Formats: sequence, C-alpha cells, structure tokens
Amino acid sequence: MSVRLIAAMLVVVCVPAFAGAAVPGETLEVPVVAAAPFAMLLLAIAVFPLVAEHWWHANRNKAIVTAVLCVPIAIYLLMVPNGPKFLWHGIEEYISFIALLGALYTISGGVVLNGDLPAKPATNVAFLAIGAVLANIVGTTGASMLLIRPMLRTNRERKNTKHIPIFFIFIVSNCGGLLTPLGDPPLFLGFLNGVDFFWTMRLWPQWLFVNGLLLFAFLIWDMQAYGREAPVDIRTDDRIREPVSIRGWKLSLPLMLGVIAAVLAKKYIKEFPVCELIMVAMAGLSVWRTPKAIRESNRFAWGPIIEVAVLFAGIFVAMVPALALLGKHGNLFGITEPWQFFWVTGILSSGLDNAPTYVTMGSLAVQVGPCKDFADLAACQPALLAAVSCGAVFMGAMSYIGNGPNFMVKAIAEESGYQMPSFFGYIAYAIFIMVPILLATTWITFLK
Repeated sequence: MSVRLIAAMLVVVCVPAFAGAAVPGETLEVPVVAAAPFAMLLLAIAVFPLVAEHWWHANRNKAIVTAVLCVPIAIYLLMVPNGPKFLWHGIEEYISFIALLGALYTISGGVVLNGDLPAKPATNVAFLAIGAVLANIVGTTGASMLLIRPMLRTNRERKNTKHIPIFFIFIVSNCGGLLTPLGDPPLFLGFLNGVDFFWTMRLWPQWLFVNGLLLFAFLIWDMQAYGREAPVDIRTDDRIREPVSIRGWKLSLPLMLGVIAAVLAKKYIKEFPVCELIMVAMAGLSVWRTPKAIRESNRFAWGPIIEVAVLFAGIFVAMVPALALLGKHGNLFGITEPWQFFWVTGILSSGLDNAPTYVTMGSLAVQVGPCKDFADLAACQPALLAAVSCGAVFMGAMSYIGNGPNFMVKAIAEESGYQMPSFFGYIAYAIFIMVPILLATTWITFLK
C-alpha cells in the first residue's frame, strides 16, 4: 500500500510539469453558476456524514462524489478562454499543498512519542502550548501529526474527552502557526510572493492573545470535564504510568529538515515540480527506512491523508471559478479597512481552503493603497496584510475544510475511538468558542 501511494504521488507531481501549467496573468470570465459545483461539494461534505455515514466512510465513495462534481467543471475550464491556465495553476497549488502535507504526515508517522502521562488538565494544556510553538517550526501539519496521537493516548483512560481534539484543531492545527511562513500554508504563499520571512514575527501579540485565551478556555473546560470523571477511571489513569521516550527521531528529523529546506527553496527554485519531488523523496525514504514496528506502535494508517487528498483535489478544482469571481468582483464590496479584511478573509477561509483565500484577499488589499505587490503591501499597508494573515490562519479553524490538518486530526481521533462532532456540529463549537475571541481580537487589534 505504501509503495503504491508514493508511486501515485510521483505521478501526480510530475504530470502537470508536462501539461504546461502556468500562473494565469489574465482574468477568467465565468458565470456565477460555475461556482455551483463548489457549493455542492461543500454541501456533500457537510450532509453525507449525517445521512449516509457508513457509505461516506469509504474514501472510494468520497472520490466518486468528488469526481462527479468536479470533472465537469474541469472540462468546462479547459474549453473557456484562459480556463486551462487557471485550472493548471489550481492543480499546481494542489500538488504543492498535498506534497507538503503528505510528506509531513508520512515522516511524522515515523516518530513515536511513547509514554502515558497523567491525563490531567495541566498535562493537556502543556501539550497544546508546546504544539502552538512547534507549529511555527514544522508547520501546523507536522505539529498536529507529531502530537495528536500521544495526546489522545494520554487521555484514553478518561471518558469526558470530546472537547480535546476540538481544541487541538483550534490551537495546534491552526492558530499556533501564525509566526513564520513555515507555520501555515497561507503564510508560505505570502513568503513566495515577496513577504519577508521574518515579517510574520511582528504578529506575536495577536498570536499570544488568541492562543492564550484558547488555552485558558480549554483549561476551564478540561477542569470541569476532569471533575466529572468516574473515580475508577481516575484511579486507572493514576495507576498506569510509562516514562516518556521518543523513537524514530534520528531518521525523521533530517527528513523533516529536508522538507523544510524544500519549502524554503521554492522561493528560489521556480521550476515546478523540483521542490515537490524533494518532498516526495523525503516521504519515500521515511516509508523505506522507518522500522515497521514504529509505525505499528504509532497506529499509523494511510486513511486520513488519502481522505484529505481526495476531498481537497475536488476543492482545489471546484473553487477555481469561485476564486475567479471573487478576484474580479471583490472590489465591489467596498472592503478597505483592516477589520473588514480580517473578517472577510476569515469567513472565506472557513469555507474555502485558507491558502488560496489568502492570496486572493491579499491581492485585493494591494489594490486598496499605493502598493504594487505583496512585498510592497508589507511595507506600506502592514495593517491590511496583518488582517489578511490573521484572518486566514485563525479562521481556518472554523470548519473541517478550513485547513488541511483539520480533517487529519478528525480522522485520527475517530480511529482512536474519540467521538468527533459532525460538520455542522464542529462549526457550532467553533462559533461558541472561537467567535468571542475573534471579536475581542478585532476590537483590540484591527479597530485602532
């Protein structure tokens, strides 16, 4: 299975290189109805788990639905002026996206953090705080894959744990990755478009405020949940102890550094898909050289990354017309203020993937002032770029499809026996927990 998957990744990475993929330099004229397949795909992701859970569980069926909705829009784009350019550009972005996520997922699956720590609120807060910092070094995907299994394993003796993977998605898979271009795909695209690598470090007040409030909210919630645990479960958790140890890091660390180097090199190596092939090669080395016992101990499975690959293949293709419409008509909405960019970027990032949303809204911000490009925007309108950056990163946590790691964490948690909320159920949690914090962030940061 693993060999076939790596071979498939190689084929997917290489094919567009011979298909004339190019960044479109012209506008794409599409009718509003062209965005309908994207809306239908989002609806399918939300509804099928509720009405046909067993059928939808199979990745093959997800692929069927994705193909039915997205193949027609791909054919349509191949037939209209400039459509092929936009389509191939979307495919390039998808390949870069899935190569990075796939490599980080595969390599982090070769690292096992063993041990059974006390499943107390302080322990869980420490997991999330470490993840928020680590996300800026190895990305939200890498940090999520390294820490989610140990955190779930630590809390397996408890019963009131439904909130744990939800807050994990909020903090580690999204809000933690604000400080570097390595942290979250939107910021990486900004780096590729000329934003200085260290520019995002100036967003540390927003990072500290949002993640600090989320950690505080989690602590209160987890203390209440811990107090409702049955005494027998607490005694079982106290009795089972295992010292913390890490296996597989000697191989995985240099491979992870290789992926990070490939990410940084994309700014200088413009030829596609050189950097993506390096990422796939790092993943292949991990599959080849990691002892089977380590992955078995980690309960590593290909299902979560296949699910993400299938669904986001459809999302990246179907949202091409939606983003084209947004790019053409976005200035009609009169968006000029930082708080407006923060919320519009965030709301769109909740339903669209946050990476292309960042580029679209950043391009719109360039048009507001006397700016020529993203690098100029960082210098002459830093408040607008900060609003776009924070909106894309923070509100990628508002739905399962807002950011790639969200679906992975959901799938891993379900495989580990945790009950995850439905698509709309998760959004309800996000509205209840995230929106008050985001409103406070707007008041303090973007309404000055």
